[in-house]
Amino acid sequence: MTGKLLIVEDEETLRSSLKRVFMRDGYNVESAASAEDALEMVDELLFDIVITDIILPGMDGIELLKKIKEKSAEQIVIVVTAYASLETAVEALRAGAYDYVVKPIIHEEIKQIVINALKQRSLQAENQILKKQIEKQYDFSHIIGESPEIKKIIEEAKKIADAKSNVLLLGDTGTGKELIARAIHYNSTRADKPFIPINCSAIPENLLESELFGHVRGAFTGAVSSKKGLFEEASGGTVFLDEIGELGMGLQAKLLRVIEDQVIRPVGGTQSVKIDIRFITATNRNLETGVKQGQFREDLYYRINVVTIKLPPLRGRKEDIELLVKHFMEKFCVELGKNIKEIDGQAMELLIAYQWPGNIRELRNIIERAVLIAEPGGGITKEHLPEGVSTEKDCTQEIFAGKLSIEEYTKAFIKKYQADYTEQHIADMLGITRKSLWEKRKKWGMQK
Repeated sequence: MTGKLLIVEDEETLRSSLKRVFMRDGYNVESAASAEDALEMVDELLFDIVITDIILPGMDGIELLKKIKEKSAEQIVIVVTAYASLETAVEALRAGAYDYVVKPIIHEEIKQIVINALKQRSLQAENQILKKQIEKQYDFSHIIGESPEIKKIIEEAKKIADAKSNVLLLGDTGTGKELIARAIHYNSTRADKPFIPINCSAIPENLLESELFGHVRGAFTGAVSSKKGLFEEASGGTVFLDEIGELGMGLQAKLLRVIEDQVIRPVGGTQSVKIDIRFITATNRNLETGVKQGQFREDLYYRINVVTIKLPPLRGRKEDIELLVKHFMEKFCVELGKNIKEIDGQAMELLIAYQWPGNIRELRNIIERAVLIAEPGGGITKEHLPEGVSTEKDCTQEIFAGKLSIEEYTKAFIKKYQADYTEQHIADMLGITRKSLWEKRKKWGMQK
């Protein structure tokens, strides 16, 4: 591993010696006899690492470190100090120095420190690239759709992205609520802090409190060490609570306190921890009905829906289906290494006519399957679509005429396909978990 180094040392013999040592290892090395000269060079050139003595004529190494950090907070600086100035070295570390080396300098020691520092710089660069890729991925311009409904949602999300106000996303399962939540986060001033999604229905009730709030050692059987909760890990960023309507009343009360006070207390702990979290929540339930039926706290409901955004079902924005199909085709051609050129007109008409009970998630799964089984170099046809989509009359038209509730719609869908598809396939098409599918069967008295 090589890089470009700047050595700042007023003692010519030591400066030349260090320069030779690193040049022999393939480093590109510049040197300066004073802090003032070093600052001019930092202004003109890019260095991976600056190695500076603390004792310099004129401006000292501590002041040089501070000025370099003002220009570039990511710049790695290693300080060199004498035994008598170890306290100054500690001051340098507090000012942002990566590490320090004590004179007389051992070449192997300083070379290893430089190697470690370059590894850290490489990780920093990779993290910055990854961060920019994530931010680009969730830029509002990358949300697929030209329908008036989706354009309105994007405009609303843009307006509230930088606010700290809590947001409630409403919509059927699979309509893209988490995508909107991520877009809001990554287009806000919190973008460089964590975004932590939590599915409230996927974690058992008896474990959820510990997951959210953390716990101290010995808080319960099996708590052999203390553990930070997801809320504490997300501090400074955004927590996305999906399926918030599934929370039990006890946890609802504790969540209300967190939202109001921005303070948590780990399970079994006595000390409170201050946090800074923006909450974005989502549900496919009618929370107002839940409040009336005593299943959801009214005070929590009003705290989480300061801003409410309702996402339409895919069947309500059919003009976006063709755009989404082409987007998913391109995506899965790249991921699966397939060259699928097009989708024929008949197949596209069937996709547009279909009612999409599983919404965008179901469309995504169907296109992934079609790309996977289609012949390379060919196109997607009616034969590459599942039976429920590829029939001239889709399942919803065969099952019922007229409008049904989401619950009735789901029940009819399961009845229609339970003999032909696996549990997992039906759950995927509906955009729900197998656990949710089992619960629905049990509720409706449907046999597996």
